[in-house]
Amino acid sequence: MRAHEAGVLHAEAGHRGPSWLRVPDDVNALYPGLWPAGAERGADGTLRVGGVGVGELAAEFGTPMYVVDEQDFRTRAAEFRDAFGAVLGGADVYYAGKAFLSVEVARWIADEGLCLDVCSGGELAVALRAEFPPERIGLHGNNKSSSELDRALAAGVGRIIVDSFDEIDRLAQLAGGHGVTARVLIRTKVGVEAHTHEYIATAHEDQKFGFSIAGGEVAEAVRRVLAAPALDLLGLHSHIGSQIYDTSGFEVAARRALDVQADVRDEHGVELPELDLGGGFGIAYTSQDDPSNPSDLAAGLAEIVAHECRGHGLAVPRLSVEPGRAIVGPSTCTVYEVGTVKTVELDGGASRRYVAVDGGMSDNIRTALYDADYSCTLASRASEAAPVLSRVVGKHCESGDVVVKDEFLPSDVAVGDLIAVPGTGAYCRSMANTYNHVPRPPVVVVRDGTARVIVRRETEDDLLALDVG
Repeated sequence: MRAHEAGVLHAEAGHRGPSWLRVPDDVNALYPGLWPAGAERGADGTLRVGGVGVGELAAEFGTPMYVVDEQDFRTRAAEFRDAFGAVLGGADVYYAGKAFLSVEVARWIADEGLCLDVCSGGELAVALRAEFPPERIGLHGNNKSSSELDRALAAGVGRIIVDSFDEIDRLAQLAGGHGVTARVLIRTKVGVEAHTHEYIATAHEDQKFGFSIAGGEVAEAVRRVLAAPALDLLGLHSHIGSQIYDTSGFEVAARRALDVQADVRDEHGVELPELDLGGGFGIAYTSQDDPSNPSDLAAGLAEIVAHECRGHGLAVPRLSVEPGRAIVGPSTCTVYEVGTVKTVELDGGASRRYVAVDGGMSDNIRTALYDADYSCTLASRASEAAPVLSRVVGKHCESGDVVVKDEFLPSDVAVGDLIAVPGTGAYCRSMANTYNHVPRPPVVVVRDGTARVIVRRETEDDLLALDVG
């Protein structure tokens, strides 16, 4: 992580691309699993999402823009609701708002019967503006301020995941002052090394979140919460990381968390009624990815929890999970316009083609931050030209400003063409920034042949409005 900012993007793949990337038989084909259900090629070869062509969208709303298939989003949310509602006598699904949250999206989540997880005062403000039922909101965060906790208590938030001894003391005092009992879960480090990027693995010991089981911190946190009259301990919370495809890590996490819940019963005579195993369920960003579906995830986690409870003689707690990326990620693509195309000669007679678009690390920083892989397609037309390995880059003054490291695009991609990148619903808008004072793109929702903006494009006036100088 201390190499040159572009070094990781130039190392293993080289000019030949990664080993898993194959030359497509049809460069116009949309790879199954990467795109929203409502994405297709129109008769003219244009990419259409939710019944609307991206050319029409670009003409009306400009580029770059995030395009969300509302029906696809709602369907994915409902699939999680139904799959987890059918196991263990029912389980709660909390949409992880950090993936992407707006007032409109919060309303969709409420409509579909999910709960909502927020992790800051700002996310809570969005939920409250949407009139999301506060009893279905959970508040996360490793350093919640007194004002954030106070607002959550005043709003009647249904549960707060405590993350430190300082927070336990702070919350107990605030809840007492409000004359309410705060329902809490204890964020637990279960010591699982999830197979994901270092920055999004969150259950190993050496990181900022939660209490350690191995170090006895969880046991002490339990004692402190149970001793506080204004706090009601619901159970433990574990989140092992993000973009995870297999359930082996969840199995270890559930076993260790339920070991603790058995200890709580034995020591304090209390059977904790809930267990939250977090989220982090992976999605397909490229053809190499093979994520699980909600039904398989629900069945697998239910069996893990039931098996461990049988071993301890525990009543099965009410399970909750927190998918975010798995709902919004595949429902969204980002549409860019090509501004330049250049071929760079490399050593040994090789070359690399750079396709520069009008966005970049300001609207999708994940490639630079996590070395994330993405796919893309020529969206404004079909092409009969031969596929050429290309790198899609942004417009920022940064060598690491890469959107798609390697993908085959038609050799005739030219200035003015539209490029669409799938799988950009999660974290792209949430982590968007104004580097180089580039305003953030709008979020455009499509459904049944109509389009509307739910988050407008940021403008230069918006940027200047903050500059008091």
